[in-house]
Amino acid sequence: MIQNRIGQRLIEGNLITQDQFDKVTAHLKKEGGRFFATLVQQECCAEADLMRFLSQHFRLPTVDLRQLKIDQQVIREIPIDVVKKYRVIPVKRVGNRLTVAMEDPSDVFAIDDIKFMTGYEIEPVLASASGISAAMDAYYDSANQLDEVLSGLDSMADGLDVVEEAADDFNAQAISSAMEEAPVVKLVNLILAEAIKKGASDVHIEAYEKKFRVRYRIDGSLYEVMSPPMALRAALTSRIKIMAQLDISERRVPQDGRIKLKMRDREVDLRVSTLPCLFGEKIVMRVLDKSNLTLDLAKLGFSKTAFERFTEAINSPWGMVLVTGPTGSGKTTTLYSALHQVNTVDTNIMTAEDPVEYNLMGINQVHVREEVGLTFPAALRSFLRQDPDIIMVGEIRDSETAEISVKAALTGHLVLSTLHTNDAPSTINRLLNMGIEPFLVASSVVLILAQRLARRICTQCKEVLKVEPATLVNLGMKPDQARSAVVYHGKGCPNCNGTGYRGRLALYEVLKVDESIRQLIFKGANGDEIKRVAVERGMETLRMNGIVKVLDGITTVDEVFNTTFAD
Repeated sequence: MIQNRIGQRLIEGNLITQDQFDKVTAHLKKEGGRFFATLVQQECCAEADLMRFLSQHFRLPTVDLRQLKIDQQVIREIPIDVVKKYRVIPVKRVGNRLTVAMEDPSDVFAIDDIKFMTGYEIEPVLASASGISAAMDAYYDSANQLDEVLSGLDSMADGLDVVEEAADDFNAQAISSAMEEAPVVKLVNLILAEAIKKGASDVHIEAYEKKFRVRYRIDGSLYEVMSPPMALRAALTSRIKIMAQLDISERRVPQDGRIKLKMRDREVDLRVSTLPCLFGEKIVMRVLDKSNLTLDLAKLGFSKTAFERFTEAINSPWGMVLVTGPTGSGKTTTLYSALHQVNTVDTNIMTAEDPVEYNLMGINQVHVREEVGLTFPAALRSFLRQDPDIIMVGEIRDSETAEISVKAALTGHLVLSTLHTNDAPSTINRLLNMGIEPFLVASSVVLILAQRLARRICTQCKEVLKVEPATLVNLGMKPDQARSAVVYHGKGCPNCNGTGYRGRLALYEVLKVDESIRQLIFKGANGDEIKRVAVERGMETLRMNGIVKVLDGITTVDEVFNTTFAD
């Protein structure tokens, strides 16, 4: 046996005694294991001395796997079951040659098996048993890798409970045992707890061919926060789908669900969306944290004139108030704040939303479900038979919804809604393109508000930034103003995770539809003409509002460039 021959050489080299060899041999027969590792475990010889001997005996170089950073692409060349079976670690690949660190390079069966499985020529190198174990923990072992990913996060998950979850008997029938293991449950809970703690608006869980990653959207930007083991992909996805009461056996079509969590004394809703992709389902969870919902209009960041105009509009007895902007620009927050302002016991408020993001006391909210025929137009028709004072339509998507909304605004109801347009003046043309007659638009629309979200400068690392006056002139400042302007940025600190930003603020453009604007609508004027007259009559554009907030030291020049168009 090879073991006996090497043992005899070790005895001849005075590394071990005959008694020690016999002791190790007896242990292996009784307990099983590997010869070289057992020699060290039984304290028959030092690991360093054994490695020097084996390097000379096999005429192979040694590697210290604890000091080596191995590329993940190389690690994936050999599956975990083969790694554990033969205790080997792939170290590097050059062309068709794969270098493999081995505890026992005399194991020709391992070399042949790996060669057949990978298709590469195998070049063995020596590694210690402890080094192999450390590398397996670092690169392969799911439980240990989870502990590393989640280290320092345990306290964040304290008090996090799922309020609504599918029945246990369904879980047992539908999912694998891996989904029920503590590491998977713990990982999902901590992903959600960390997202809530960091104030993330969305959680993205994505599967790729050779990577599984989790990203958070914080202050409008996506950040990769962890890359869980690929082996947990199916179990983690199933766990989230069970929590959202989705069908885990259906992986071919998108699904939508909801998770309700309680974290200490704080309730958080998660809107869950799954999408079948090439290498598995992508999951996006929108975090709806009511504790972060600002319902005080005065705290949203309006200028004095814009605030007065908007407040006057939402207190009108009838008419239409429209809020425009891209997805994720804070339109829902503005509308909810407006509803909160006018929500009194003598007012009947009804909303049609897809979906209902926050539950508001005293307001009748309807979740639109097109699959059962409860569309925006159908909901609006029903609202008009429910004696409403104020109606909110989540979004005007088509001409039918627009037509009913306009008629409701003209028949004694205040209608609030959203549209996807670039600025306030172009909203007029959008309604006209939907087939609404100019006289109806001019008669029904009271005010249009366009908005964007820009990141706030972190107050902990805020400092003056030297900017060339020409850059500020390009932003829209006047030359004299640009020369004397003092602007700021965040240099990056632990408080803002090195980004220089923490939190967001809204930039607003408020177009009041007065008599002069109505005349332009009657004449069929385009958005540029309406914008010019509106600015002459005191409207502050998104870019102008951004410049004010740059000069106030709230946001940066780059943010205003990135979130607004030049006037």
